Amino acid sequence: MDISLAMRAPGAAIVFLVWTAAALPAQTPPVTIRARSLVDGRGGRIDRPVRLTVSGGKIVSIEPERKGAARADYDLTAATLLPGLIDTHVHLSWTFNAEGRLHTEKDPDTPAQTALAQAGNLWSTLQAGFTTVQSVGSASEKDLRDAVSRGALPGPRVLTSLEPFLDEKSTPEALRQGVRDRKREGADVIKLFASKSIREAGRQTLSSEQLEAACGEARSQGLRTLVHAHSPESMRAAALAGCSQVEHGIFATTEALETLAAGGTWFDPQICLVFRNYLDNKPRFLGIGNYTEEGFATMESVLPTAEAMFRRALATRGLKLVFGSDAVAGAHGRNAEELVCRVRAGQPPRDAIVSATSDAARTLSLEKELGSLAPGMQADIIAVEGDPYRDITALTRVIFVMKGGEVWRYRAGGAGPGNGKRKTGNRKTKTSGD
Repeated sequence: MDISLAMRAPGAAIVFLVWTAAALPAQTPPVTIRARSLVDGRGGRIDRPVRLTVSGGKIVSIEPERKGAARADYDLTAATLLPGLIDTHVHLSWTFNAEGRLHTEKDPDTPAQTALAQAGNLWSTLQAGFTTVQSVGSASEKDLRDAVSRGALPGPRVLTSLEPFLDEKSTPEALRQGVRDRKREGADVIKLFASKSIREAGRQTLSSEQLEAACGEARSQGLRTLVHAHSPESMRAAALAGCSQVEHGIFATTEALETLAAGGTWFDPQICLVFRNYLDNKPRFLGIGNYTEEGFATMESVLPTAEAMFRRALATRGLKLVFGSDAVAGAHGRNAEELVCRVRAGQPPRDAIVSATSDAARTLSLEKELGSLAPGMQADIIAVEGDPYRDITALTRVIFVMKGGEVWRYRAGGAGPGNGKRKTGNRKTKTSGD
């Protein structure tokens, strides 16, 4: 593979070389995309018109747009290209039922109604520019993952934990066996609750011994671990047990954050979307499980706490921050709002984008396929109106979504190419026509 394109940071000279991969497959006509600028997902950018070529579901070249070049298949002259965004923490199985309330097992909804609502979550997420998600909370997510994988449903690429581990009375051996069971059942990752929810003050629920057993067994099975932990004690225990990633951390202390950094543990904090979504949809949740008036008051009160915690995390040297929204019912498709909050709390836009692209792919062990725009990578490509380096809210204005070479959203002057559908080789391109 030839070196193709040197991307420099804003303000530096931009050097272009031609990026080429292997010869284009003869049976697959290439597809070209033209845009005003490009953000590569690794911290680099091209701040001038660029042309990207896709064939066989992969990126084959990126080069400067030249005067007199043939018209591109997708002309995004006012947009910025980015890799498809990745959310490492969602709950696709969480829906509202036919009565507008949070779906539970006691609902009168039919299985078909529930399945359609979950399919709607997939669609909303994909249309928002998220081409890969990690859904951590239900066995039904395996069916969603597999349906998307075989092309039966449109949606982002899905990885799932299946059912999480919640029982604080589980013995270490029971947890080890549970991890082995999850792997046999097809889990991509192991989800553990090491603390109560924020609505129950987030106290630690799994001991160091339990976490060491579960995370150690997961490592031996080749599986990653995500640990729900709000209290500093549960965060430190997860890091010291060698768990892969810690979620939430509302009450994180400087010491807890430094422990994560020292252990190389990824940290995925949430600071706004999940709380605001609950508050916005309070009537739909109130009275179900631990969604009490007291619990809602707690969620509202921790918004400043969450933002202050995130600022401490940003100041913690060596801490690896990754993006996860914890999107539940009502928040699917709004995932990027969490990135907006992170930037407003002090994270540089470049770092926020990297956390939702190449760093997110790294946490999923998919960095050789996803998370950046470069020849040989999967053609997961989105375009947004504006420049997200200057205005992070551009990530909420998605006008183009390609996943694995298939286009699922395209708006250019209000219409897609031709009549809204375009065949590229053996692949049919779908457009929403916004």
